[in-house]
Amino acid sequence: MWIGACTPATDCVLVCSFTVLSVHGMYSASDDVIELNPSNFNREVLQSDSLWLVEFYAPCRMWLFLFVGIVKVGAVDADQHKSLGGQYGVRGFPTIKIFGANKHKPEEFQGGRSSQAIVDAALNSLRSIVKDRLSGKTGGSDHSRQSSGGSSGGNKNDVIELTDDNFDQMVLNSDDVWLVEFFAPWCGHCKNLEPEWTAAASQVKEQTNGRVKLGTVDATVHQGLASRYGIRGFPTIKIFRKGEEPEDYQGGRTRSDLVARALDLYSDNAPPPELLEILNQDILKKTCEDHQLCVIAVLPHILDTGAAGRNGYLEVMMKMAEKYKKKMWGWLWTEAGAQMELESSLGIGGFGYPAMAAINSRKMKFALLKGSFSETGIHEFLRDLSVGRGSTSTVGGGALPKIHTVEAWDGKDGVLPVEDDIDLSDVDLDDLEKDEL
Repeated sequence: MWIGACTPATDCVLVCSFTVLSVHGMYSASDDVIELNPSNFNREVLQSDSLWLVEFYAPCRMWLFLFVGIVKVGAVDADQHKSLGGQYGVRGFPTIKIFGANKHKPEEFQGGRSSQAIVDAALNSLRSIVKDRLSGKTGGSDHSRQSSGGSSGGNKNDVIELTDDNFDQMVLNSDDVWLVEFFAPWCGHCKNLEPEWTAAASQVKEQTNGRVKLGTVDATVHQGLASRYGIRGFPTIKIFRKGEEPEDYQGGRTRSDLVARALDLYSDNAPPPELLEILNQDILKKTCEDHQLCVIAVLPHILDTGAAGRNGYLEVMMKMAEKYKKKMWGWLWTEAGAQMELESSLGIGGFGYPAMAAINSRKMKFALLKGSFSETGIHEFLRDLSVGRGSTSTVGGGALPKIHTVEAWDGKDGVLPVEDDIDLSDVDLDDLEKDEL
């Protein structure tokens, strides 16, 4: 018997997540579909020794039923539990990830979307797991190693120790969001939470650029803080946001639960992204490479709209940036004719302004706004992109185009160039006529 190996009939699990259709609307209990969410994902997937195929998909198709009876099937309603998709870097649909021996580093499935291709990928992953275990590698779930302080369990330095002396300055006066655990050293539940808290702190620090922090207070030492916030049991977790009353944390206590809540807090408190004018190559490169998508508007020439018209277009873009700030996309604009290589690479080309495109620089694909340049039209365009709908094309040249360095718009109306008057007083017209003859 192969110890720890899963067989197609028992331990392999295929998981599909849906961004549009509800799990309860698609499956019944008799369908053998396991519903996954942030509360049970860590327990079901990350702590499992089984192989999991996780598909993040929208809209859902019924091909999952092909696997019922061969593998277990589960589903995550990703529209309701968006944090799971974000946690595993899902940027489009369909995305399939294989959770093999190392559950915290899933492999992205790049094969065809046929049932046979997915089965083949699952079997190949099983063979790899079996080979590793026969050669002496532990494989399986690495939860126990993380909980015992292994390198993948986070860095203890990412958990900030809070005291009576530093709490107000570090937490209450901070613009960042804090999750603070009040604990007692003798508390068994606190000891169980410690490795999860540490791992979550490291993940949250990385994924929010340090804008959400996890801290701890030893309530047996710093009794003033415990009394101030009415701590009566351990561990107690509270959420602190500047200028607001602290909020009791009500979620689960696995690292995935904690990370999911932290990412939601980060999105809720994040300012709208900055809308930048494309003035040079660095602005385009950094914005598009640092974000999943960069949304680019090409606005009419200032002489065609004036400052009021241009500001109207920019206001629409800023409202959309605010509406979609949780997506953490980049937002850019340029004037028609200022960056012709960019327009050409996106198929915009000299007419139809204002225009808008969304670029995925990792795949060098883009989509064009086909509707109106309005809140409604842009919302429909971006909503479709969010769920993987809409047609895309390859960026011309297969790379970000050359950008010319230009001056920033000064916020004023355009001014027609002044033509110099030509002084003809010194010209002898009679001599000109003779020369022509």
